[in-house]
Amino acid sequence: MGLLTPIAVRIGSQPWMPRLLPQITWTDTKLQQLTGGRVSILDVAGLPNLMLTVPGRKSGIARSTPLMCVPWQGGWLIAGSNFGGPKAPVWTANLRAAETVEIRYRGRPSTATWRELVGAEKEHAWGHMVTVWPNYDKYVAWTDRVIPVFHLMPV
Repeated sequence: MGLLTPIAVRIGSQPWMPRLLPQITWTDTKLQQLTGGRVSILDVAGLPNLMLTVPGRKSGIARSTPLMCVPWQGGWLIAGSNFGGPKAPVWTANLRAAETVEIRYRGRPSTATWRELVGAEKEHAWGHMVTVWPNYDKYVAWTDRVIPVFHLMPV
């Protein structure tokens, strides 16, 4: 965690955040392109993050999305929270259609497999995730949908 993490947590807890997600994602993607993947908005906030690249399930075109992640058991946990928005992020459906994905974590690219966590395993992972980003619990309260949790493992 960094000096700006408490500010990021406070901003991330605002109910208007889902409306800004497209602008935040676009800005973060451009920042990472300009810095060769060395700097992201979440880096500035002192939060763990990765760039997920997965082919579109219909188009097959690779799409990259910057995501907060939580290191976990040699891999990373990611949540399809969409800041508690009413719809799941598009990357979740694309991920479910892919066998492997490309990620960049701390500037290092790698290939990863994934699996969706359910039941007690998801609850255990969720408990760890909220220690890094307490707002995940708020996002559950803001939406009627089930927020999926995925465990990415490097190949």
